[in-house]
Amino acid sequence: MQTEQSVARRGQFNQREYRVTARIIGVLYLAGMAIGIPGNIVIQSVLTAPGGLAAIAAGSMLLAAGVVCWLATVAGDAAHGVLMFPVLKRHSERAAVGYLAARIIDATFIAVMALLIMIQIPIGAAYVAAGTADTSYLQALSMVLTDANLYAYDFAMTTLGVSGLILCTALLRTHLIPRPLAVWGLAGYAVILLGSVLQLFGLNLISIHSLPGGLWEVFIGVWLIVKGFEPPEPTLATSSHEPSRLATTTI
Repeated sequence: MQTEQSVARRGQFNQREYRVTARIIGVLYLAGMAIGIPGNIVIQSVLTAPGGLAAIAAGSMLLAAGVVCWLATVAGDAAHGVLMFPVLKRHSERAAVGYLAARIIDATFIAVMALLIMIQIPIGAAYVAAGTADTSYLQALSMVLTDANLYAYDFAMTTLGVSGLILCTALLRTHLIPRPLAVWGLAGYAVILLGSVLQLFGLNLISIHSLPGGLWEVFIGVWLIVKGFEPPEPTLATSSHEPSRLATTTI
């Protein structure tokens, strides 16, 4: 009797744990959009402003603020993998490890991208301080860093596509979310992966390829906050009851 009650309490705890985890992940999805998109707009407004390095020097504080927003998304990307690890591990340890690893790689590329952007600030300051001296080497260095920044972003998006495919495949198999949502996520991340690879080969898609996956992340963020994950598979509960039944029979 006590064993059955403890199993029931454990099942209720698992459901509450799933609910809390789902809400946190949902908040992270929405927060990533709310922080990352404005941060990117701020960064691009400074990097593409007329005046080049002089504009970067003048808007260094604004540029740094945008980079901080991007770094906040780095923490969120890594947190996705950490939070989903115990959820996915119940069903597939390979998917759990793969998703965590892909999220960490994704976050690493975004961090590298943020560093490359920040290096533009001292270059801009050196450009202004140089005055009438030859600054062509500073402009060339700035252009190289800009190209490297774009490559880092495309690598990050490629890894995001891989991680999304791992996640949505696991969600489709485990029924943690409705099947149509998992299929939407698979399609969205497949487009992100393909578009990012094409951008690495020089095709500029102006981030259009990120729209299906981005919309999915917004929708799934709201869904997880409101609905959460579906309860664990009944077969897991059945197997956990099995030892208590045998113990009762033995007694």
